[in-house]
Amino acid sequence: MKATLVLVTLWGMLSCLSLAEVGAAESGHPAKITVNGKSYAWPKAPVVVICLDGGDPEYFRGAFAKGLLPNIRGIMAQGYATVAEGVLPSFTNPNNMSIVTGTPPAIHGISGNYFLNPVTGKEVMMNEPELLRVDSILAAFSQQGAKVVVITAKDKLRKMLSYHVNGGIKFSSEKADKCTREEHGLADCLAYVGRPLPGVYSADLSLFVLDAGIKILAQEKPDLMYLSLTDYVQHKYAPGSREANAFYEALDTDIGALSRAGALVAITADHGMNDKSTADGSPKVIYLQDVLDAKFGKGKTKVILPITDPYVVHHGALGSFATVFFREQVSGNDVLDVIKALKGVELALDRNDAVKRFDLPGDRIGDLIVVSDQGTVIGAKKENHDLTQLKGMRLRSHGGIADQKVPFILSSPLTPEYAAIAGSRTLRNFDIFDFALNGVK
Repeated sequence: MKATLVLVTLWGMLSCLSLAEVGAAESGHPAKITVNGKSYAWPKAPVVVICLDGGDPEYFRGAFAKGLLPNIRGIMAQGYATVAEGVLPSFTNPNNMSIVTGTPPAIHGISGNYFLNPVTGKEVMMNEPELLRVDSILAAFSQQGAKVVVITAKDKLRKMLSYHVNGGIKFSSEKADKCTREEHGLADCLAYVGRPLPGVYSADLSLFVLDAGIKILAQEKPDLMYLSLTDYVQHKYAPGSREANAFYEALDTDIGALSRAGALVAITADHGMNDKSTADGSPKVIYLQDVLDAKFGKGKTKVILPITDPYVVHHGALGSFATVFFREQVSGNDVLDVIKALKGVELALDRNDAVKRFDLPGDRIGDLIVVSDQGTVIGAKKENHDLTQLKGMRLRSHGGIADQKVPFILSSPLTPEYAAIAGSRTLRNFDIFDFALNGVK
């Protein structure tokens, strides 16, 4: 009688569980994990999320118009595709960290590629993982036993993206010749991938990431893979150009290989990209520090350009977003009035309004933010920007509201629930893990 009662009780308990939960219990990992207030289902097949740096949707349209990219077109037809928005400022670091944490900058704390640290008073790169205020989805899954892979083109992102990731493989193509098994999970990345070290300013820097992903997917069978590319091509070449199309054709080949290998492929971007030049080809720049110094006096304000990173050949440290710190007593309203009157400025807000509108970390953005329009960039002092490295090419850059448009592509169709969500609001690039893990059939 007791045995019968035990069996009945056990069956009753099991019947309350879904088949997925029973399978998860048998496999030793949870059916779902919660990260930063969101629940994510354990992947049923390898999930590969690609951050196509600078991947403005216009590049897809330009290639599609010439009948190119059959693999991506096939994925979009059989799965799901829309245009989403990244976070502001539309720069690499804040958007990559939003994607992998599933949160806006107000939560994860990364406000740019570069900032003035209010604690130390020093201007520094925002590359150090200690600046992160939450863990990533990648870290949380790895801590529950998932096999996680993080491969970036730019080494500046590697430490932040792989922060608290247990085990796995994590390296950058920029420094693939420095891989060690202890730090990166692979002893010799160049030999493993079968490619030479790519140049920092090259399309190959991104293609190395994807080729590494294909090899690792086949040999290591990871659960989650995050592949973050570089925007070298998009900074140099317009959508539909021969050079851009050639790069996207190479991306298409690799993305097709990932999909055919059985992975759920999810594609988004950190930001878009726009031409920021005048009709004669010269950069269209507001040198904001020069303007404020002339109006209010030197030393009263400090302009910080959060696009600044080690790769200034891309953009000359000129983007469409800036922050302003007050070094001495000055009227914030007077400064705002001067900035708003400048031709090419789309928006200027004080700290409180910026935090509310764009979900920014208030302690890391200064007293004001300034956003220029689609065709304009913001500099500090003219004498501090070396534009000779553009070598006569038109300046293409990002950072503003007009540069937030990004692709949002999944290789499987959405469930009815997630199709309804997608139809009810503009998706964000940091929704991509939620949709890839929870929202596909």
